[in-house]
Amino acid sequence: MSPKSYRRGYPVAVLIGIEQSQGAIWKIYSQVAKPEGNIHLEGTRSNTKALYSFHETIINTFRPSLKEGVNSIIIASPQKTNYNQEFLNHIKEHHQWLLQGANKASFKQITGSAITHTQVSNITSTNEFKQSINDSTLEETENLRELIEKRLNATEGLVMFSLEEAEEAIYSYETPGKPKPEYLLITDNYLTGDKRKGRINRLIQIAQNKKIKTRIINKESPAGTRLTQLGGIICLLK
Repeated sequence: MSPKSYRRGYPVAVLIGIEQSQGAIWKIYSQVAKPEGNIHLEGTRSNTKALYSFHETIINTFRPSLKEGVNSIIIASPQKTNYNQEFLNHIKEHHQWLLQGANKASFKQITGSAITHTQVSNITSTNEFKQSINDSTLEETENLRELIEKRLNATEGLVMFSLEEAEEAIYSYETPGKPKPEYLLITDNYLTGDKRKGRINRLIQIAQNKKIKTRIINKESPAGTRLTQLGGIICLLK
């Protein structure tokens, strides 16, 4: 894994800042926040088509993070506005797939601006943001725990239980006719405590490059507790 990856840590959530005529999408890592895109409303909020296009562009901008397995979404808008609720209403009306199924996203709303680096730095240091991250992550990991149980009860061979098995599945990703890795799940304790940390980080980077959903999970969370029982690392195939 590159030095840059070490500095930023692992992905935790997506932060969406929505203002009257603009929006910004940030990927929140365990160490830093990285800008993913800035969006401008082409028209006014009273223009239904313009607002629809604005919301669709926001979704398309954070869609790659969803494909990577980052399903915790925090939406920030200034006090005494309902921009975040308008966005959620758009999702409920047009994107029910974000709210249903094992891969559904967890959405939380907070008050504040998250357009500039300074604003994001300020908002991510607040107790409200930290609590929202905790709540969203808890909900997300509960969804992952349910997914783990379903795969464990499914056809044999869809769950890899060791670093070696995960490496074999991910490194042979392109092999025709073999089940494809969908998730690489690792507890934070396994990542920091195992002597093979460099090897684990390399696997994480390769999995991310192959667009395999990769999550580092708090060992105290529902999914983390179950993962610990299973050895701290699993690779789910489909």
